[in-house]
Amino acid sequence: MDSDKYIVESIRQDIVNENLSIKALIQDIHQCSGPMELLDDLNTEGRAKLANLRNHIERLETLAKECLNLEERKELLEEVKNNREQLTSTYGAFRKANVVCMLAIQKINKEQLFSGNDEDSMLRHRLKKDKASLVKMSSSVTEQLLSISRQLADTTQQSSNTLDTLVNSSGNVTGTQQELRDTGSVITQSGKLLAKYGRREFTDKCTILFAFVFFIACVLYIVQKRLF
Repeated sequence: MDSDKYIVESIRQDIVNENLSIKALIQDIHQCSGPMELLDDLNTEGRAKLANLRNHIERLETLAKECLNLEERKELLEEVKNNREQLTSTYGAFRKANVVCMLAIQKINKEQLFSGNDEDSMLRHRLKKDKASLVKMSSSVTEQLLSISRQLADTTQQSSNTLDTLVNSSGNVTGTQQELRDTGSVITQSGKLLAKYGRREFTDKCTILFAFVFFIACVLYIVQKRLF
């Protein structure tokens, strides 16, 4: 039991650390001014961190489902639900930071293109390349976010089903406890009746014994009177 608590605390710390790391990376994306290759690297790192965070949450959910204590299980599942909501919010912030950064890079490239610099042809080529990278990366990010959204929806439905099962299990346990209390009451009443019948049987035996002794005494008395 202590080992399970240690594992849960360890996963919680991993979730906190990963959240802080992702927030720092999102800040780096906001501050990124290009080129697109640098933004691509930040995106790759961010997707890896988001995947790690999702794995930590899934591990916590697995431990919650294996927990035997109903109260602790409910608390852990509620914590998993909150973490998933935060993960969804983090995905949104990550995507927004990428869009803002890509627009900023595009704006910088346009400004450089129309600045009258002698390197106009090179800048036009770079802008065209960045636009292609922008479209490609935007499409990739959108597909990944849609996939993650579907996974989150499926997991949320599973969590809802698990909570319904827990509610039903709690009702069954309560009903069983009530039946046990009723059975205990019946057993107690039966014990009292048996004790009462036992005392009555003892009284009857004493009465019969006393009557028998009295009868013997009467017989002996009559015999004595006739003989003497």
